Amino acid sequence: MKLKRLSIALAAGALAAGTFAVAQAHDKQTIVTVVKVTGISWFNRMEEGVKEFGKDNPNITVYQTGPGRADAAQQLKIIDDLIAKKVSAIAVVPYDPPTLEPALKKAMDRGIKVVTHEADNEKNTMVDVEAFDNSAYGAALNDRLATCMHSEGKWATLVGSLGSRSQVQWANGGIDNAKKKFPKMQLVETNLETNNDGERAYEVAKETLRKHPDLKGFQGSSSLDVIGIGRAVEEAGLQGKICVYGTGLPTEAGKYLESGAINGIAFWDPKLAGMAMNKIAKLLLDGKTVENGANLGLPGYEKVTVSKGPGKGIIVRGQGWVSVDKSNYKQYNF
Repeated sequence: MKLKRLSIALAAGALAAGTFAVAQAHDKQTIVTVVKVTGISWFNRMEEGVKEFGKDNPNITVYQTGPGRADAAQQLKIIDDLIAKKVSAIAVVPYDPPTLEPALKKAMDRGIKVVTHEADNEKNTMVDVEAFDNSAYGAALNDRLATCMHSEGKWATLVGSLGSRSQVQWANGGIDNAKKKFPKMQLVETNLETNNDGERAYEVAKETLRKHPDLKGFQGSSSLDVIGIGRAVEEAGLQGKICVYGTGLPTEAGKYLESGAINGIAFWDPKLAGMAMNKIAKLLLDGKTVENGANLGLPGYEKVTVSKGPGKGIIVRGQGWVSVDKSNYKQYNF
């Protein structure tokens, strides 16, 4: 009889322990980073930051996901699935910010913390993280392009997507800069769309060169724009005759910087941006927020500026851009 009672007690204890373990697992916070597209170098680098944040915070489950191709509908479906799974926080780099508005509102209505990146027009977010002022970044690229073009001649701008808020801001920042400072620069093609695809950027650049054989410059926005442009310039043997500047990654743009088909790039480290988004998501989960002048403990984010966003959230901006050319791009291993 005593053995029977002991067995029942042990079974009850085991059941209680199992229930406690399930409860613990259920209570564990989960932060999911959703990118525009998986499998490209930019977001592979961002995933390094997400994983590093996870190692520093072992009590939180973190991972990165995204569509297999740059597609707003696919990204929306992923976010809807995460809402259904009741994750704790979503950190998203929107392909097309307006498309995500209803889903992100639903997420916040259900208590899920929402952080965005490259989307300072997103209304349904708690914090949008920007590595820098986007218009100033585009203007700085344009200053470099103008120097290369001797401040005159025909030029064109490319963007990965007309729906990508930050990319359009960079391009428009360059366009506004040229209008104000370089009146002899003639913009002949404005914000040609490349779908965040290097092959498409190559085709767009080839067509632009065919249409404007006397073109003197390109300013690209997507990290793959300069790759496609550089390939087209190199194929046409126009190195040294056409100036190419834009957002890019050193490892991808390196061979074209070496050949002269790309003159210079600028970027911010996607790894640091991934870490910044996740750090801010954790602050929100802890019931905190980001104050003006705060130090996120990351290069380029040591003294952030905070301003009101278009909705109820805030925009957090760092000072995180880097400019490189053939002389110094090898200092960066991504």
